[in-house]
Amino acid sequence: MYVVNRDALPTFRYEGAEHGPATVSILFSESDPGDGPRLHRHPYDETWIVQEGQVQVWIGEEAGEARAGDIAVAPPNTPHKFKNIGEGVARLICIHASSTVSTEWLE
Repeated sequence: MYVVNRDALPTFRYEGAEHGPATVSILFSESDPGDGPRLHRHPYDETWIVQEGQVQVWIGEEAGEARAGDIAVAPPNTPHKFKNIGEGVARLICIHASSTVSTEWLE
């Protein structure tokens, strides 16, 4: 199917391989204050689009803050993570440049 409603996804995770010809996967992330994924990496690019809130991002040796409307990109095989540093929920769209999600957790 070419149209999939985000709310119809059982885990807010869209893996392209499960939905026909898609060559990307998308995770819809919602993090409470202080939360976020542990340090990890992928064998492909991951792009974050901050929709709501404020996060601290770590990509390789660099760190910075991102707010609603900001985009951050982690190159392939580069350790990365983010943490919600705001007072409310942080909502991000995480685009994986692969039809399947492959994650190596580093912490």
